[in-house]
Amino acid sequence: MAVRRSRATEGETTSRAAARAAAIADQMHSECGLLLELYRKKESLGTDLVLSDLLLVSVPPASSQLEVQDQLLRIISALDQCHCLLERAIAREEQAVGVTVVGKAEYQKQRKTVKDRLALLLASTRGVLKGFSGTAALTTTTNCQEPDGSTVLFEVKMWIYRIYRELEYWSKAAITLLQALAGPGSVRMSTRRRRNMLR
Repeated sequence: MAVRRSRATEGETTSRAAARAAAIADQMHSECGLLLELYRKKESLGTDLVLSDLLLVSVPPASSQLEVQDQLLRIISALDQCHCLLERAIAREEQAVGVTVVGKAEYQKQRKTVKDRLALLLASTRGVLKGFSGTAALTTTTNCQEPDGSTVLFEVKMWIYRIYRELEYWSKAAITLLQALAGPGSVRMSTRRRRNMLR
């Protein structure tokens, strides 16, 4: 009986951790949308940009056959690569592109917000992974390639824009997985968190 109670408690703890991580991912997804909007405005980019569907982040394809631990490791690997790409984008932008005067402060503040939120999401998702027992078969790798040494300003801008879109994409993927692990209540919690953030 004590063992069953202990397992139930562990399950509840893991579920709560997943719900918290899902809420962070949900918040980051909204913040990424705002970052994309500010970047388009700053660089005078239209909303009808045609970009490659090829993802910059490289992870194994999603599969229902993967164990929970491996699904989490897949998301962690993707987020880790996003973090690396974001750091390189910031350095490359400030080096080669520069930040225009219009919207500079708001854009840089939002960029830092997304970076900090991503670090928090990574830590939280790793915490969820610790709640599961067993050995995961998938190992994480960091792959953050830059655009082949291109010095063409427009290409660098598009590379940075793709990174921001990728952040939005993987935060959404994180929401889907973490909410599934947390259970139905996490959807209500993350919606409530977003509403509070927008007030």
